[in-house]
Amino acid sequence: MERKPVVEKPNLLIVEGVDEQGVFAALLRHLGISDVQVVPTGGKTSLADGLHGLKVSPGFDSVMAIGVVRDADADPEAAFRSVCGALSREGLPVPAAPLVPHGGPPKVTVLILPSGTRPGALEDLCLDAVAGDPAFACVDRYFECLRDAGLDRPRNLSRARMQVFLASRQEAGKRLGEAAGYLPWDVQAFDEVRRFVQSVRGHSPINQI
Repeated sequence: MERKPVVEKPNLLIVEGVDEQGVFAALLRHLGISDVQVVPTGGKTSLADGLHGLKVSPGFDSVMAIGVVRDADADPEAAFRSVCGALSREGLPVPAAPLVPHGGPPKVTVLILPSGTRPGALEDLCLDAVAGDPAFACVDRYFECLRDAGLDRPRNLSRARMQVFLASRQEAGKRLGEAAGYLPWDVQAFDEVRRFVQSVRGHSPINQI
């Protein structure tokens, strides 16, 4: 039997999967935010179904703000349009652009990762954040070694590079969502994400840190 989502907090952060859930839950803990619930939908193609499930859940009438997070993949503009389509189908406010809150309640804000203008995904943003770590040069050398050995690169290079970096931590072998505590949340790479999370709560303008 499919388990229906339960709305437990006044602000919802809708993400794609368990890795995104773990990363944003870690960020919320770092910021000391306890009134935002992170809800995974099971993938970008399941966003409309996830939104529908939340809308018919007890407690949704009390939701004040919704933040939706999606990977840009190859086309950030197409990713944003896809999110807007899902919001429209469920009769929810549709923002004019990423990071521009609209409507309310519930107020809706959309974040495209790694940014609204750059292709990529959550892993690319996290790689930006750890680029100053001493282990990062070792990550690059690992893939140079594979190239020199005549081996094919992984299909998803960003995800592979993130996994290699996480293997340098004290507790290796964890997925990104499980190892999110290793991420340096206060670096500039996460500025936009921190502003977004604060804006979901309605406590901070999106153009300020």
